[in-house]
Amino acid sequence: MVHVFLLGDSVFDNAAYVGGGPDVVRQLQALLPAGAQAGLRAVDGAVVADVAGQLARVHSAATHLVVSVGGNDALGHIDVLEEEANSVATVLDRLAAIRASFEAEYRTMLRTVLARRLRTTLCTIYEPRFPDPRLRRLAAAGLVHFNDVIATQAFAHGLPLIELRLVCDRDEDFANAIEPSETGGAKIARAIARVLAVHDFEQGRSGVFVR
Repeated sequence: MVHVFLLGDSVFDNAAYVGGGPDVVRQLQALLPAGAQAGLRAVDGAVVADVAGQLARVHSAATHLVVSVGGNDALGHIDVLEEEANSVATVLDRLAAIRASFEAEYRTMLRTVLARRLRTTLCTIYEPRFPDPRLRRLAAAGLVHFNDVIATQAFAHGLPLIELRLVCDRDEDFANAIEPSETGGAKIARAIARVLAVHDFEQGRSGVFVR
């Protein structure tokens, strides 16, 4: 019987942002077949390095893991978007260094997750809805580097990937600039439920899910 655990940050741990409505894990539970269970180990504000601690709290009955993390790691570098540079090469070099650091941390995290030998799904990072259009545009461009790491690791390990940039693609999907609303959470829950229902984990082949 399916027992799925959600790991990561406030993409899943969004109870504080839905005004008393159902959070992602409750919405997912409502979509699962009778007898299946969903558990939350994700923590608002978590970064990639925190996932190992969350994983330690996943008990032996678990069958599936879904990981959505990296947005807070990216936010830690948001100052880069306003840094002055004397050439495009300087900017690209700075972004390449940030990407390399994130990739090393993400790969370490994923090795720990995969060591549990559970059916695992990864999620990309959605684009924040900053009120300032310029900042929103710059953030989306910067997140490409983080999402490339996540997608590459999903494909390298034959894991399904939920493309959250297409799942949460409207302003109404967000309670604020970076947290999913009840509407967005419902879309995330449906995407997870679809992966669990249709993806053949035994084949070890990736698939991309957008709804």
